[in-house]
Amino acid sequence: ESTNGQAPQPFLGRASVVPGWSLGSEFRSEPGAGLRCCLRRLALCQPDPSSSRGHHLEMGPGRVAAAGAQVAESLDSQKKQSRKRKAQDAVSTHCSWTKSLLGFESADLSSWNRFVCLLNRPTDPAALGVFRFLFGLLMALDIPQERGLSYLDHRYLDGLQVCRFPLFNFLEPLPLDWMYVVYMVMLLGALGIMLGCFYRLSCLLFLLPYWYIFFLDKTAWNNHSYLYGLIGFQLTFMNANRYWSIDGFWNPRKRNAHVPLWNYTMLRFQIFIVYFIAGIKKLDADWVEGYSMGSLAKHWLFSPFRLVLSEEMTNLLVVHGGGLVLDLTAGFLLFFDASRPAALFFVSYFHCMNSQLFSIGMFSYTMLATSPLFCYPDWPRRLIAKLPAFLQKFLPSTDPPQPSQECVYRETGQQRLGRTTQKVGLRQKLGAIFTVLYVVEQFFLPYSHFITQGYNNWTNGLYGYSWDMMVHSRSHQHVKITYRDGLTRELGYLNPGVFTQSRRWKDHADMLKQYATCLSHLLQNYNISQPEIYFDIWVSINDRFQQRLFDPHVDIVRAEWSPFKKTPWLKPLLVDLSPWRTKLQEIEKSLDNQTEVVFIADFPGTSWDLEVGSLGRPVLPEQTSWPCVCGVLVVRAGFNIARKLCAILVMWVSSYKGWPLVTVVFLQCKRSSWPACQLLMPWLPL
Repeated sequence: ESTNGQAPQPFLGRASVVPGWSLGSEFRSEPGAGLRCCLRRLALCQPDPSSSRGHHLEMGPGRVAAAGAQVAESLDSQKKQSRKRKAQDAVSTHCSWTKSLLGFESADLSSWNRFVCLLNRPTDPAALGVFRFLFGLLMALDIPQERGLSYLDHRYLDGLQVCRFPLFNFLEPLPLDWMYVVYMVMLLGALGIMLGCFYRLSCLLFLLPYWYIFFLDKTAWNNHSYLYGLIGFQLTFMNANRYWSIDGFWNPRKRNAHVPLWNYTMLRFQIFIVYFIAGIKKLDADWVEGYSMGSLAKHWLFSPFRLVLSEEMTNLLVVHGGGLVLDLTAGFLLFFDASRPAALFFVSYFHCMNSQLFSIGMFSYTMLATSPLFCYPDWPRRLIAKLPAFLQKFLPSTDPPQPSQECVYRETGQQRLGRTTQKVGLRQKLGAIFTVLYVVEQFFLPYSHFITQGYNNWTNGLYGYSWDMMVHSRSHQHVKITYRDGLTRELGYLNPGVFTQSRRWKDHADMLKQYATCLSHLLQNYNISQPEIYFDIWVSINDRFQQRLFDPHVDIVRAEWSPFKKTPWLKPLLVDLSPWRTKLQEIEKSLDNQTEVVFIADFPGTSWDLEVGSLGRPVLPEQTSWPCVCGVLVVRAGFNIARKLCAILVMWVSSYKGWPLVTVVFLQCKRSSWPACQLLMPWLPL
């Protein structure tokens, strides 16, 4: 009890004499009275009511111990509170820079519930709505062009005897009239996506016919066609009709309403994967050394670079080096605010160049449309707000978005604590699970070729989902199809590409198997029983030697092929001969520009037929067979029509791996003096 009649004040800091407290003489004179005095001051113990003196205070040994424990507990509690405040200040500072750098706080990843709340955070729908409009427009333009609506009668004419290459053999095209219906449904779906009209139904109308046509013909596969299907699949589950859409005009609840953050997260990750995985694939030695796109530097678009660099350095540094650096860094640079302006410039320049360099349809413009997705989601509102007032009447609203039931909201005062004002429901959890699974699958699929080994040839997998864009360039020197009647054993030859509308089958074992099976059925209509079919296909990849891709002695009709096993009749790529490319380029440069040069390599125990002719008259014998008896045979044959000269380069290599003995002879043969040949140069590159 204090002398001024007020209650004692709580302990606020260090030990000090509390005003209004007095100590009796007995308390001060007892042994240990000083300690008890300090404890009493700190603990603010009540005086003993049984004391006979008004202000005399007593404290026995038991009370001293209790007071000491209480004081120690109080000190420990205050230390913990102090440490907690410091930790909170540190977390606050940490969250401030992570949020400014990454757009979210690190604590948002501390638990599954907080991660779900993050992915369902309310986000402005403006940028997503603009992308939806542009994507639908570009797909509506793509359908008559690359999807083939404009020449549909040529591809699917009724009664046409043609071999097709679907992903699944049971897939077949519908009759021509119904194929037109399929394409029109897909076109209506693309227009519905663009306008945001019956949005979810429009996505399905576009998506289902698109993937049906995509799976119907593997020869038309490429990376950007695969990307279109993926984006259409994502949009089906998103709320991209919340801004600038007819659905929003009809339904006030959908008009200008927030969308969950995962709608943007999926699209951004998809574009990041396109860039980054393409960059990883370009770490291939052929790309780094400048062999993948060797002739691209001659294009007029690279003329400004050739003013300061040679053509070889332009090819190596600008075409290959620049493409590698851009693909590896574009996804990261687009994500951060500081680097985004520069990234948008270089990415836009890159895609504008690609639109002129390659026949890739709407791909360049689609990638340009995806770039603003990395900007702040409200950029269309801020842009429209800067336009004149009379133009704003015809453009989407600049008003702030309204709340949506599909998002998770937090109170302003509780954001730091991570508390939500809305319970996380099943829809929000499914959205988060779908996002995580989709991103993981997209990172895994380009490296899943160890599962589908049957689709691996010299390059891994079917071209189209690995993002190895422009990494491999091929040239075909010779394609021969031989058939043998299974009963009469009579031999015959087919024109390469007969009964097909594409030549992509030459590079893929799975398509070659489908083609051979189809030919075996069609040849029976021409009185050829139980036909055996053999393919002799010579291919050069990235300026290597021309060599056989498949074993020419294997009947492909009866050959074993499985999507999950290695193809036994696939010839290996002669990568050990790759260093010879530099020597071959030197030989090429030593000749005049009018000489066509071909370098050919083959395996021991095989032979190659050389056919050279001009103006309908043969310069060399019509067919000259060069046996390969001691090792790898390399032949270069070129012909100059004006001078009527031919050139042959023959290289005999005694072993495949070690190359201990190499003899190279370069011959130039004149028509008038055939078979006399002049030795121009001996060449010993090893």
